[in-house]
Amino acid sequence: MKYALLICDDETVSPSNEELADDPVHQAWVDDLERRGGKLVGVRLRPVVDATTVRVRDGETLVSDGPFAETKDFVGGFVIVECADLDEAIQIAAGHPYARWGGVEVRPVWE
Repeated sequence: MKYALLICDDETVSPSNEELADDPVHQAWVDDLERRGGKLVGVRLRPVVDATTVRVRDGETLVSDGPFAETKDFVGGFVIVECADLDEAIQIAAGHPYARWGGVEVRPVWE
């Protein structure tokens, strides 16, 4: 079964790409995911300051800068994984470094 792991954190404390590349915990997580052979796709998203939100109301397209919701935590990236079951997806999510200070939402993918 496929699961989306939504990597959520507070961008004010989020490490840079360079810091993540040098983080042995993050590298161990990536290595474990590769060993499992379950990673289908994954990307880190740019900060919410670069986001654009699009809504359509009564036929009118409304475009605004930034995120739709005002919250401290934002989705900073996502990984799509193929797992045997939810337990394995939770195990993978728990190993992600962001789970230590942010959160990793595990959501099944419609197939």
